[in-house]
Amino acid sequence: MKPELLFEGIVCEGALPQEDITLVTQDSRRAGPGAVFVCAKGQTSDGHRYAQKALDAGAACIVTEHALGLAHEITVENGRKAYALLCANFFGNPAKKLRLVAVTGTNGKTTVTTLIKQIFEQNGHKVGLIGTIHTEIDTMEVPSKYTTPEAWDLHALLARMVMAGCDIAVMEASSQALDQMRLWGLSFEVGVFTNLTQDHLDYHKTFEHYFAAKKSLFAQVKTMIVNVDDAYGRRLEADCTVENTITVSAKDDMADYTAHNLELSAAGVKFEMVGKNFIQRIKFPMPGDYSVYNALCAAATAIAMGIAPADTAKALSTSHGVRGRCEVLYHGDFTVLCDFAHTGDAIEKVLAGIAPFVANRLLVLFGCAGERDAEKRPLMSAAVVKYADFAILTSDNPRKENPYDIIKDAEPTLKSAKIPYLVEVERRAALQKALAMLQAGDVLVLCGKGHEDYQVIDGVTIYLDEHRIVTDWLRSKGLVQ
Repeated sequence: MKPELLFEGIVCEGALPQEDITLVTQDSRRAGPGAVFVCAKGQTSDGHRYAQKALDAGAACIVTEHALGLAHEITVENGRKAYALLCANFFGNPAKKLRLVAVTGTNGKTTVTTLIKQIFEQNGHKVGLIGTIHTEIDTMEVPSKYTTPEAWDLHALLARMVMAGCDIAVMEASSQALDQMRLWGLSFEVGVFTNLTQDHLDYHKTFEHYFAAKKSLFAQVKTMIVNVDDAYGRRLEADCTVENTITVSAKDDMADYTAHNLELSAAGVKFEMVGKNFIQRIKFPMPGDYSVYNALCAAATAIAMGIAPADTAKALSTSHGVRGRCEVLYHGDFTVLCDFAHTGDAIEKVLAGIAPFVANRLLVLFGCAGERDAEKRPLMSAAVVKYADFAILTSDNPRKENPYDIIKDAEPTLKSAKIPYLVEVERRAALQKALAMLQAGDVLVLCGKGHEDYQVIDGVTIYLDEHRIVTDWLRSKGLVQ
């Protein structure tokens, strides 16, 4: 790409390189002839320290936030913002050829984005999706490394969506991605806020910083859809000025979209979606009252973007749900459910939606992530003991943290509650023990892994798919073919 096209619209100082550009990167290890290396400050490193290394490798130029006195140097005000804009320019600004939707919040992002995709697909659109489970380019699946990719990967994916004929792109917007300006320069037709509870404080340090990161998305949206039953949703509505705000609620009839006559069961939820001049009956195959909020947010998005309320309700009522989100792995004499819940609030929401429909015992298997916010661990245990008749405490992704130390943080809450429980640090063994305990009428909820088919232990990723483990066990008992 010609340098003048790459730097178009970017305020900078310094002479542009003469050679064509083949790569924009923040990783000095990738810098070489034809590369633009962008320096930016992170939590633990500063890209400016590697500027000379990039030049030594043959980089066409370096982009810095302050003058370093090096050759081929271009200065900008903010390296992260510049990197996002450079990546967009390199791929021909594909976002401008798509209708963009972003969903942020602690819980519900994956479900809401997937539902939005399903609604639009059932109404004749080709849709791209970027999220935690994977990226979808129409019907093609691409593995995801991050919930929200770095800017280079993000714009590369958007470009592929345009080439595949997609007209809409729906993405999860993580707090880290927003804080790191990965979405800078994008304009979203709709931005959705689901809720906010404690998470990622290992990165953000304070809850206010966490909220501020989420809030920053809405400076880039035309229509904001916000769950006002959440305290931070109400605060967001009051704080943000956007072209159009749409509120959803299951409690407040003053909201733009409300849910009436809720019917909850272990098989899902039924409710009436009430909006301006319409009432639509929805039967949604995911249990828990939080599923009502997810469905409302997705519906409000589709309607705001031109899908008729009746067509929106029909699509939600024929939805097949979301992998690893309150997913029924088996339902017979007993039931096994799988969910990605990995915070106290998420676990409580899942269990609160299931507990009223458990005929015998509610068994909950869970673990806490390593090298993440340790303050979440007792909160997760507290949510479990509030509803469980039996708990199985195990590992999630210990990463390089000692799994026994993680369990020590979570176990005291179980002890003090005096409910029966067992500790098994090896997750596969823990799941086998939990399955062997099942009796008629029991419900076993597997929390934490959801769609994931791996564990990270001592920095090594190993294969562990709870879907496969459960299916193999059921086959060994003659319960499935």
